[in-house]
Amino acid sequence: MSRYIFLSLLFFIAFSCKEPINHAKPKPPVRGLITEHAMVVSAREEASKIGSDILKKGGNAFDAMVATELALAVAYPYAGNLGGGGFMVYRTNQGDIGAIDYREKAPLAATKNMFLDSLGNVIPDKSTLGAMAVGVPGTVAGVLTVHEKFGTLPIDSILKPVIDLAYKGVIVTNKQEKRIKKYQPLFIKANKDSIPFDKAWKTNDTIKYPKLAKTLERIAIHGKDGFYKGETAETLVNFIQDNGGIITKEDLEKYEAKWRAPIVFTYDDLKIISMSPPASGGVCLAQIMKMIEPFDLHKYGHNTLKTIQVLTEAERRAYADRSFYLGDPDFVDIPIPTLIDTNYLEERMRDFSFAKATKSSEISHGSIEIVESDETTHYSIIDQFGNAISATTTLNGAYGSKLYCTELGFFLNNEMDDFSSKPGAPNMFGLIGAEANSIAPEKRMLSSMTPTIIEKNGSLYMSVGTPGGSTIITSVLQTILNVHEFNMTMQDAVNAPRFHHQWLPDEIRMEPNLFDKKLIKALNDLGYIINEERSPVIGKVDGILVLEDKTLEGGADRRGDDTAVGF
Repeated sequence: MSRYIFLSLLFFIAFSCKEPINHAKPKPPVRGLITEHAMVVSAREEASKIGSDILKKGGNAFDAMVATELALAVAYPYAGNLGGGGFMVYRTNQGDIGAIDYREKAPLAATKNMFLDSLGNVIPDKSTLGAMAVGVPGTVAGVLTVHEKFGTLPIDSILKPVIDLAYKGVIVTNKQEKRIKKYQPLFIKANKDSIPFDKAWKTNDTIKYPKLAKTLERIAIHGKDGFYKGETAETLVNFIQDNGGIITKEDLEKYEAKWRAPIVFTYDDLKIISMSPPASGGVCLAQIMKMIEPFDLHKYGHNTLKTIQVLTEAERRAYADRSFYLGDPDFVDIPIPTLIDTNYLEERMRDFSFAKATKSSEISHGSIEIVESDETTHYSIIDQFGNAISATTTLNGAYGSKLYCTELGFFLNNEMDDFSSKPGAPNMFGLIGAEANSIAPEKRMLSSMTPTIIEKNGSLYMSVGTPGGSTIITSVLQTILNVHEFNMTMQDAVNAPRFHHQWLPDEIRMEPNLFDKKLIKALNDLGYIINEERSPVIGKVDGILVLEDKTLEGGADRRGDDTAVGF
């Protein structure tokens, strides 16, 4: 009996002295801005405030969209734009949903092999730098088409504060100072003449945009024709052609934004409404969320080994499908019902095992890789009437093609790089494309943009989206899961460390120094390759969450100058 007591005592001492695996006190939740009626979250405070002020004047979310998007063209030239394009998903206060595609298009003179040399190799920089990289811009057509359908305030009153901001100027932030300095060598390379961004701008300097203000004034007076016809169009076409580009007046005159049916699916008690092709975001998000739904992520825990494995393996399979099947639906047949079918997705995950990593080379369509620019911008709006929009817009690369039309006051996109210049060759973001995304006149290039609206039990729950190129889809995914599975506030969900897998290259990209080294070793031991160098930032998520008491919480990403404003 004494021996039994002695062994029992040893057992008790051993286990009572053992440190628990996680004995740190949980951090108190961080909440973003809470407002009662309405909110705008965007990449710059100036744009969010202009959008919020439009709502205060009695405008709706669609009026505020026009103001916010065009204010970003002034305050955030890194990605905000008149010379680019984007996508928007909406939900009205009656529960009606829809989406608009104002993605750029290939010019009429574009050809499938326009970026290849005589040997069939991709010509360096041709699809990323300068006038040949420019797709026909869609932003102005997009916001004005939305306003025509849903707007309530006159367009000139919506644009007045944006024009005033361009004349008054925008204060340079510390992050903006660094960005301008980083890309100045490319500005010099892309432009024949000096541009305003060639100066040594410092934090707290003010950059004024009088030429951009004049361009916006013509839009305020003439609407869409103030950009796609007349003085602006003539100046723009002459500038592009003088710099070796192929866009014509006919390209501009023919451009139309296009209403699309969004991708709609369920996950637990959530109804997800996201963007359809030529944005790949909605399809990929649906695939990933349906593949992970059978797994108990809540039980596994946030950013644990099992959770990262499940998400990584689902992402790997979705991005493999993306590269092969997706493109402009006006040019290619996309089997969307099959791609988001539960039975198909269960089969895709059948060979997944917690015991080891799947190799991307073993996943079908395994010879193509995805590359897409990280430098996009997103904004979310919920108005006092209960309407919601989620919009993501871009120039593609940072400052787009780096080509700046000084007479009009804006940068031009380099979206032609989002086509497959050569099927099987990666783009600037490492994304690989197949024939479905090859270049053709008037075709829209594939995108990862994922503007998303969520309902819970039939009511508006969230508006969310992000920039981040190929990481957009996974950043939106993790933000939704952070709120839904891991009970985070909107701000904590946005702030949380993120990771990303895109099939090829076969690696998990992780924000550096934010994941436990033991976790990284455990992933390595299972055969996963970890890359903390490639992704210093994965997405800059902006979102709005409708709380139980119907107030709104904004999540503005700490990784940028993003700001929520509302009332």
